[in-house]
Amino acid sequence: MLQVDINCDLGESYGNFRVGNDAEIMPHITSANVACGFHAGDPLTIAQTIALAKRHGVAVGAHPGYPDLMGFGRREMQLTYEEAKNYVIYQVGALQGFAKVFGITLQHVKPHGAMYNTALKNKELARAITEAILELDQNLIVFASPKSVLAETASNAGLRVAYEFFADRAYNPDGSLVSRKNAGALIEEPEKVVKRALKALKEGVVEAINGELVKLGTIHTICVHGDTPTALKLAKTLKSRLTNSGVEVKPIGQFI
Repeated sequence: MLQVDINCDLGESYGNFRVGNDAEIMPHITSANVACGFHAGDPLTIAQTIALAKRHGVAVGAHPGYPDLMGFGRREMQLTYEEAKNYVIYQVGALQGFAKVFGITLQHVKPHGAMYNTALKNKELARAITEAILELDQNLIVFASPKSVLAETASNAGLRVAYEFFADRAYNPDGSLVSRKNAGALIEEPEKVVKRALKALKEGVVEAINGELVKLGTIHTICVHGDTPTALKLAKTLKSRLTNSGVEVKPIGQFI
């Protein structure tokens, strides 16, 4: 039986700024990537999100990003190896502290936004993220795109890697994500998202924005972004349809 995890970026509200529908989405996912306060989130939101995840049996991971609240972590920054490594340690460490208070174990780490996209091809940043995770907890799973530098670096270091597919984002022919600045970058139709997810899971491919097929290989986890306007409908439909198609949907830590 095919197994897959559904992950979602949550806990991205801070202060009076509200993002997404965390409480409504949580029952329809299996892993939550919780913002750590650099690109979004704050201590109160982290606590509330972890409590919500625990209530619904959803595994919790850290979602560290660049220190860029104004740009929501989606602008690339030029960081030194030491800066990147310590920024990740700081953020993941904060989530570990909250997880301990709530009596749960942190499952994974998924870099956010520009940090994630840059680490897919930048060896120094991928190494900084990997080393930070290794020094914090070697049992943490790293979320990364298949065939990426981050996936290779983490795997070579002995960490478990969950190969991720973005159901609600368009792909370029080279396997990278279409920039959010471009038309068609976001996919908001539930039926289209489900069709793409099933194709990625069963065939290991995705249709790029130009119609070409991109080879992905094995997929372990499917992402739905919490700030996508139709995120709730996407997550609900995706989990239901995957289950009805004979796919077992469960937290990534239970099968890799």
